[in-house]
Amino acid sequence: MQPLLRASVIYLSNLCIEPMHSPELLKGTLQTIVLKVLKDHGKMYGYEITLRVKELSAGRILLTEGALYPTLHKLEDEGLLKTETIMAGKRVRKYYALTAMGRSQAKDLVSEFVEFIRTMASVLQVKMA
Repeated sequence: MQPLLRASVIYLSNLCIEPMHSPELLKGTLQTIVLKVLKDHGKMYGYEITLRVKELSAGRILLTEGALYPTLHKLEDEGLLKTETIMAGKRVRKYYALTAMGRSQAKDLVSEFVEFIRTMASVLQVKMA
């Protein structure tokens, strides 16, 4: 699949990022991102997650519904997330929160990612701040 360039933003597999980051680098980290955000912030609904990721990345990672919701459903199916449906005015909001297994998996994935970054820095011979 060829990435589409629109207004200096790349859309690939429903993951929207600025051109400074390779879409291929981010595709494998979406579950880690979602689990870590929920670990740090407790229960959240989907749009809240997208806003938080956008804020944390200074606008460089923009999750679309097409990327986020399949990931949330997969994590729920794997027993890493639990859901709660709440009426917010006239709207129904589905909140996602980590299960005990989800908290453990978030910790493990972040540790694994940090080790990967260290390994890549060594292989590429770059110094990390």
